[in-house]
Formats: sequence, structure tokens, C-alpha cells
Amino acid sequence: MSRQQFSPDDPERRQWQDPEELLSLIGIAQGMIFVDMGCGDGYFALPAARRVGSSGKVYANDIDAGAVERLRQRAAQEGLDNLFTEVKEAEKTVFCEGCADVVFFGINLHDFRDPARVLLNAKKMLSTEGRLVDLDWKDQPMAFGPPQEKRFSIGKARNLIGSAGYRVMSVHDAGPYHYLIIARR
Repeated sequence: MSRQQFSPDDPERRQWQDPEELLSLIGIAQGMIFVDMGCGDGYFALPAARRVGSSGKVYANDIDAGAVERLRQRAAQEGLDNLFTEVKEAEKTVFCEGCADVVFFGINLHDFRDPARVLLNAKKMLSTEGRLVDLDWKDQPMAFGPPQEKRFSIGKARNLIGSAGYRVMSVHDAGPYHYLIIARR
């Protein structure tokens, strides 16, 4: 089966995955600190930076230097000086200790070399009331996204998150292709 890839600005993607709607659903608000692990071109990081405003911060990392540079350029064009980026593996990234309101994985937890290490790093960054949010691909055949054998089922993601010392608070359907897990330390 051929797999179609979608760019961060693709209007078709917005039909089945609206970043502003998702950020609203998870409660991103003015003044919060949001960490986007594996941010790519900033599909979620940019709207999060707008939403948290000048009193909040968005930290974003990715191993793709080109994607991070495009994100930096777009943030600069919009005057978003509350967005801080790094080109670095998530397994080696801890932006801050105990400061984040939300650590977010946007359809990529399955992509990390060591997802357990990434979840432990996220735990270091979360405040005592902070939330881990994992948006990921449903484990079902579809024409795009990662191969099905690479995806994490909801059960596998829950177990991985639980094994890292989190308590899963909720699991939601997040459109036709994704699920959303919200957990606390």
C-alpha cells in the first residue's frame, strides 16, 4: 500500500487534525509552559506558542535540523519570542526541571529510539500538577502514517506510560486516525 505524507501546512490534514482544537481540548491556556517533544515543523508548537501568549513558554525539540530551522523562521515571522527550540534527540532532552504544565508527544512516541527514556525525561520536566499528553496513530490499516507494525496500540502506549511511573487519567478518540492519552506523574 502506498503511504501518503502530509506537510504541516496541508489543508487536508487540518480536516482530520486541527491543532488549535486539540490544544483547546487538552487545556492549553495563557501563561502555561508547553513542551513539544519531536516538534517537526511546529504543527502543534506554533499554535501552542500563540495560545500560551507572552506570559507562557513553548519548548520544542526535534532531530531534524531543517524542520527546527523552518519552525524558528515561522516563529520569528510571527513575533513569537516565547518559543525556544533545540536540535537534539528526545532521549537527551530535558528543557527544565519541574516546570512544564504539559509535555506533548504529537504522533511520534513510536518513533523514538528509546520511548521509555523519553517518558522519563518528560517526567523530569513536568511540574507536580503537569500532564503528559500522547497523541498517536490508531493501530489500524490506513493509507498514510507509519507502517501499522510500528504503531503503538492504546494498550501498548498505556503500558509504556504506566511503566514510566505515570497514572493514565483518560483516553480519548482524537479523530478518525488518532487517539489521545492524558496522564499525570
